Amino acid sequence: MLTRNLLVAASIIAGTHATVAAQNFTRWVDPFLGTGGHGHTYPGATRPFGMVQLSPDNGTEGWDWSSGYHYSSDSIAGFSTHLNGTGSGDWCDISFQPLADTVNSGKRFIKHAFQHKNEKAAPGYYSVQFNNGIRCELTTTKRVGFHRYQYTSAKKWVRIDLDFHINWDKTTASYVKLLDDSTIVGYRYSTGWAKNQRVYFAARFNRAVVNHRFLGADNADALSASGLSLKMLVELGGNDRSLSIKTGLSSVSYEKALLALQEVGGQSFEQVVKSATMDWEKELSKIRIPTTDPAFATRFYTALYRTCLSPSLYSDADGTYRNQDNRVLTMPGGNSRYTIFSLWDTFRALNPLYTITQPDRVPAFINSMLQFYADNGLLPVWDISTWEANTMTGYHAIPVIADAILKNISGFDEAKAYEAMRKSAFQQQRGTQDYIKYGYLPQDKHGWSVTITLEYAYDDWCIAQVARKLGKMDDYNLFMQRSKSYQPLFDASTGFMRAKNSKGVFIEQFDPLLSEHGFDGQYIEGTAWQHSFFVPHDVNGFAQLMGGKQQLVNKLDELFTAPSELHGDNTSADVTGLIGQYAHGNEPSHHIIYMYSTLGRRDKAAKWIKVVADSMYKNGANGLTGNDDCGQMSAWYIWTSLGLYPMNPASGEYVIGFPLLDSATLQLPNGKKLQIQTKGRRTKDAFVKEAYWNGKKVNQYYITHAQLMQGGELIYVL
Repeated sequence: MLTRNLLVAASIIAGTHATVAAQNFTRWVDPFLGTGGHGHTYPGATRPFGMVQLSPDNGTEGWDWSSGYHYSSDSIAGFSTHLNGTGSGDWCDISFQPLADTVNSGKRFIKHAFQHKNEKAAPGYYSVQFNNGIRCELTTTKRVGFHRYQYTSAKKWVRIDLDFHINWDKTTASYVKLLDDSTIVGYRYSTGWAKNQRVYFAARFNRAVVNHRFLGADNADALSASGLSLKMLVELGGNDRSLSIKTGLSSVSYEKALLALQEVGGQSFEQVVKSATMDWEKELSKIRIPTTDPAFATRFYTALYRTCLSPSLYSDADGTYRNQDNRVLTMPGGNSRYTIFSLWDTFRALNPLYTITQPDRVPAFINSMLQFYADNGLLPVWDISTWEANTMTGYHAIPVIADAILKNISGFDEAKAYEAMRKSAFQQQRGTQDYIKYGYLPQDKHGWSVTITLEYAYDDWCIAQVARKLGKMDDYNLFMQRSKSYQPLFDASTGFMRAKNSKGVFIEQFDPLLSEHGFDGQYIEGTAWQHSFFVPHDVNGFAQLMGGKQQLVNKLDELFTAPSELHGDNTSADVTGLIGQYAHGNEPSHHIIYMYSTLGRRDKAAKWIKVVADSMYKNGANGLTGNDDCGQMSAWYIWTSLGLYPMNPASGEYVIGFPLLDSATLQLPNGKKLQIQTKGRRTKDAFVKEAYWNGKKVNQYYITHAQLMQGGELIYVL
């Protein structure tokens, strides 16, 4: 697959003589990496943080088809919008499928068989040739999907499926209208993970519509139809076998979707591909590494690419958007509204990475969270299409916002942000009141009590740091006290964080290998082994509970040698990538290796970093061991490759681990550059013995964000 994707870089657009000679970085991206296994990624075309993710759907239900596509499939049922690396089946909106005829056109799915050898992808571009000979190419602008189909005859049909859905998503209303002889508009309303989702579209063909009909309509006239199972068949005229379709999206109206088409204007397909390539070159060039090892370069730049897929643009060009309450609102100050905030995943490494790679977008992301607060009264937990999915635990918009404030990133209202953070910490749901009342969350008051307690304690530490910066010392003392709420759940006899009831008694029978996927579990998506180490804000205090730093080191050692098995009748499918009970395929484990460095054992950190990097990140479709989770899995690999990790994501401290590369150059937000160099032999047992920042030895286990922003040279000596 690597060789095939490198060829895409030389000539993205098959059938033309166009080459993209300026490509230096996009050629290393393999959009198919992670589309197999449990990666849940999609291979299709998109722009950095764009609204449109134009990608194939296999028309298959199931968890591993959450992105709509899985590499194990050999058929395609259409092209629509997608989520990256989640466990949902949402989006997949406004599906287009080219047809040679209208036989079986009323079926739920029309699947065209294909072979992977006839499939290509690069950032901003995707193509496939079906076994029936129809060739499909896709590219996008920010709000427009651009299709180009090559038929085997002059007979050109397209099916627009407004009831395309997978998993638990379903259509609640849809409408389509032939606006003129080359333009179709409409909408799809749906419910799934996101309730009350509304997507409007405007599709413009480069051929005249000569025939059309509606299928599954509840109401229809000559030019328009509506219904729950609505599909539209369109025949395009002309003797040419090619067809182009430009489809604009909007959450507000199809009139706004028509305006979105101006992003393309009169540009050809090739011009849009070139523009997309340039956008991706700009993003990927922010971190330059040697590419003498093509396999590593592919893993690295594919990971960097995946860090730029979400949050996704949601508002129209004028800043308007439709929220979950069906109100049309406008973002203040000319800001854009973004959605897809998978915060339980991304607060750990992806959002801290953005403070270096996306400083211009961080304020827009935070303003989107603050607008969510203005619309809903609380900061988002999991914002999908402005709907609060309330998925996973913690109130993790707080560390993201705190990190930005503490790093002096401007462009949003700090006072409003603090107000929102504080209100979320006193919300009347999600077990928060009992957590405050008891000093921990009792299991007989709320499920997932251990995970929630540990994560709330960390989030409270984040609020405390902002309170101190803003001079709110009473709040600082209050939230620092709350940040110690992890302590009552520590069981010294077992060395684990364990659930207690409201009487302060540990819940029996205790099994550290027990995995309970349902709401009644004590730990979310994991076992006591994976969750007991989540005290990133107070490693020294945690070590004291363990009996000292050496005892904590010993417990970390046991983590990696514990049995790689799960007990229980409803184990979590998310617990993947097991090394002992370390589970790299899910986020709670991501910081754990770096605790070794904070405890003075860089040698042990290096050992397990190398094992994880070598075994959990590979090339090819099965290259990811778990869901990419909106870029968090990829962000871990970027940080780790650079030899650093934000173990405490809001501390502004990057813990030194073990670099996977010999050199790198980072373009910093202020125009300065950071050079990273590794010196010494990469032996099997190598670890970072010393680090030097601009010629001075680094005497602590981390380097600060403020130091890096000065620009200069970071040298690791192995």
